[in-house]
Amino acid sequence: MSPQSVTPWYKQVWPWFLLGLLGVSIFASSTLAVMAIRTSDGLVQDDYYEHGRAINVVIAKQERARELNLSAELRIDPLTSDIVLDLDGDVHPDTLYLKLIFPTQDDRDQQFVLEHVREGRYLAQGPDNLRYRWYLQLQPDEEDADWRLIGVARFPDENSIALLPGGRSESE
Repeated sequence: MSPQSVTPWYKQVWPWFLLGLLGVSIFASSTLAVMAIRTSDGLVQDDYYEHGRAINVVIAKQERARELNLSAELRIDPLTSDIVLDLDGDVHPDTLYLKLIFPTQDDRDQQFVLEHVREGRYLAQGPDNLRYRWYLQLQPDEEDADWRLIGVARFPDENSIALLPGGRSESE
């Protein structure tokens, strides 16, 4: 029998492959840990109990809008970003507040004040390059509103969006 020459471990492929897998997993784990620490959880509510109790208030606002026979059609011009809202119903306040709520990132939420122009018509200047899906809320006061209309829209959209009491829009 002839003696075989044994190569040292650092010249073998398998130890380096296993060390490489270990290094990649440590790097990926560290990267994910840093991302988890630095970014906030925008969807997690600190006061979830209070938000749960507020559901009845939201339902009451939508029922009040239904009692007032309120509905609205909203159009946002993709070229000029003009917001045009036609409100149908028994009430026509001087100003309306339109909230555009982004589903996953609360820092992208926007609010606009719509001014009454003539019978049931409200106008405002909207945002440029509005994209993706948004939840819409329309109410007469910024904080303590008596009623609320809601809807869902995907922008850019040339069609009108229906805002209803407790309903979804047809463009969904």
